[in-house]
Amino acid sequence: MSRWARCGPRSNHVTVKAIGFVGTGAITEAMVRGLLTEPAYASEIHVSPRSAHIAATLADEFAPVRIARDNQDVVERSDMVFLAIRPQVAEEVVRALSFRDGQMVVSLVAATERQALSEWIGADVHLVQAIPLPFVAGRQGVTAIYPQDAAVAALFNTLGTAVQCQSRKEYDLLAAASAMMSTYFGIMEQVAVWLEGSGLEKAKGQAYIAPLFASLAQKANSPGNEPFSALSREFATKGGLNEQVFSDFEKKGGLAALTAALDGVLARIEGRTN
Repeated sequence: MSRWARCGPRSNHVTVKAIGFVGTGAITEAMVRGLLTEPAYASEIHVSPRSAHIAATLADEFAPVRIARDNQDVVERSDMVFLAIRPQVAEEVVRALSFRDGQMVVSLVAATERQALSEWIGADVHLVQAIPLPFVAGRQGVTAIYPQDAAVAALFNTLGTAVQCQSRKEYDLLAAASAMMSTYFGIMEQVAVWLEGSGLEKAKGQAYIAPLFASLAQKANSPGNEPFSALSREFATKGGLNEQVFSDFEKKGGLAALTAALDGVLARIEGRTN
């Protein structure tokens, strides 16, 4: 069995040897924290020296974290390499690196075509793309990966839940859906602003809204997989306040604006727009 393989239930613990991160930003920090939560998933994690404060903080907190000399040092010391860099600099950074044939490379670079990544890498690596979210720090993240890969899925199942996509289209659609995070909090903020403007202390509004939305998310994620449409009807009593707000939101273009925004994000991900 390969050292990357993982079988049995998710509670079975496995430790892999050397994982590396090219790029040391917020997602790298979240992944490292999740991977090294006990029981740790890796015995060595190599991070690039960029974002020196994050790298130093992780090395101080976790014994398995080593700060590499540079990005090439990360690649050379790691069996599984994560490309955690911004798309604006990805080509420049990746083209400067030398990878080994057969090496496992996981790209976290947003809105970047797989073909382009392969060309920049220039070696016959095993390339997988993934979209980890900040919640992996607490091992509660859901992560889309493409193509399907047992080793990468095992790692992200440790950090929460891996969703293995059967096609590039599935992966792109989930990438577009993940762009809803800021909007989610933006809606919460708008309600808080409205409450404050209507006379409620801001702290009280936030203290009410956050657990309200958390409870709704928990309901949506409860066993049974009830369709969202059914939940919407369940919470919209006929002639009630919830029904009124949703009806006004729809009639005044809220749903149309959301759909248009998602269409725009998908077009960008698929390279159909600049």
